[in-house]
Amino acid sequence: MQPTATVLVYSDDAHTREQVRLAAGRRPAADVPPVEFLECATLPAVLEALEHGGVDVCVLDGETAPAGGMGVCRQIKDEIFRCPPVLLLMGRPQDAWLATWSRADAAVTLPVEPVEFADALAALLRSRLSVGA
Repeated sequence: MQPTATVLVYSDDAHTREQVRLAAGRRPAADVPPVEFLECATLPAVLEALEHGGVDVCVLDGETAPAGGMGVCRQIKDEIFRCPPVLLLMGRPQDAWLATWSRADAAVTLPVEPVEFADALAALLRSRLSVGA
């Protein structure tokens, strides 16, 4: 198992980024490595981080403005070679069809529910790290 996994968290809301960090904890599941967070509040910061590489999973806030997480997800899936899996934070369960449109790998609703979020994040980390192995 690799020493740590990098999780990019995109939201213009510092409170949402904090919810994500607290819900995931240091290690979202026993069978995945500890996580380090890379926080981004703007689309240019997300694109720059992904271009540098080393990101294992992206968590994108669908409620971020002006570039919402759903549009960002679709953009990075088109533009980033071997794009990391994306966990989308949605404002409403009814937005699940938009998560599908954006090509998100998983989606959970806001506010972040810790057990649901940690399970979804751990599943994406498992799939990413097993592919990279």
